Amino acid sequence: MFALTCEAIAGRVAQAATAGQTLLFNLWLWQAQAPTPDPQTVVQTTTTTTAAPPPEGSVNWLIRFWNNYLNQKLEIGDTLKISVASLILGVLILLAAWLVSRTLRKLLESRLAARTHLDPGLQFTLLRLTHYVIITVGIILAASVGLNANFTSVAVIFTALSVGIGFGLQFIAGDIASGFILLFERPARIGDWVTITGPDSKITEGRVQSINLRTTSVLTNDRITVIVPNSKLVNDNLVNWSYADRRSRISVPVGVSYNADVDLVTDTLLRAAEGITHVLPDPKPNVQFLGFGESSLDFRLLVWTDRPRRNPQIKSDINYRIWRLFKEANIEIPFPQRDLNVRGAELRLATPGGQHLTLTDAGEEDEEHEENLTRR
Repeated sequence: MFALTCEAIAGRVAQAATAGQTLLFNLWLWQAQAPTPDPQTVVQTTTTTTAAPPPEGSVNWLIRFWNNYLNQKLEIGDTLKISVASLILGVLILLAAWLVSRTLRKLLESRLAARTHLDPGLQFTLLRLTHYVIITVGIILAASVGLNANFTSVAVIFTALSVGIGFGLQFIAGDIASGFILLFERPARIGDWVTITGPDSKITEGRVQSINLRTTSVLTNDRITVIVPNSKLVNDNLVNWSYADRRSRISVPVGVSYNADVDLVTDTLLRAAEGITHVLPDPKPNVQFLGFGESSLDFRLLVWTDRPRRNPQIKSDINYRIWRLFKEANIEIPFPQRDLNVRGAELRLATPGGQHLTLTDAGEEDEEHEENLTRR
């Protein structure tokens, strides 16, 4: 239905453009062929000098130039008829469509900005779709006027070329289709904080800045803009920290010694979450006892924030606070320890007193080192 409407509009515009060209040319020709008044009559009625009549043959030259150059139709098959005048008119239509799109987007943007209840992602989607619709209509009208295209035949040609285009430009076509999916389905919106996995398994986190026809711009905490193909956001796993709720939970793991009091550890971790910037009081911070590790009792502190892009800084502030409070409460954070067994060889050790000790695979010491140890 939309294609038929556009084709009807394009036909009307083409007829109007042709009639306008003919009318302008006839008016210009009529003015050029108007009879020149008698010079004696002009001298009697006014003292000003009259312009000299156009030289003989100039009108015929202009007619030939219009017919042979500007309005000369160049036929390409049975579908396209091109002339210099029609191409200029087509370019003007494209320029007019771009100006209309730009003006209308600014008007809509100023109107939508006053409606604070509308989601910024929805506003961006409306503005982007308005731009695409106006530009598409402009391209159709410019092709109808500038190329005198028969859209039925052009559709058949594009259908035949679609197979080749699909093989040669399949990735670009996939990115463009994914761009419309992002605008309509909106798995990632303007202002959302997302996590993307790169081709080298590198994690990229950032805020969505813009969703374009083929790519999406993501701004990281380092103020680096990452250009991501739209198909990657649609086909691959995408973590959107602010899709359903702007709040997100942060987990801070910590291990303590087996000699520590678990109740004291719990109270200390809750104190560490107090007063941290961007940590929400509701939901309240929580502590979980995860289990018994190889050399530590494993806990984790859970806090909530509405600034997911601040997650690294929030974790850093909490870790600073935990370290200071643990030192005040004499809570030990253990580190892994290993026992070394030597078999089939000798291990020579140097003691702080400058003495040397040699151990065999049986754990026996030689006589020289036994005497050194006895003197110690």
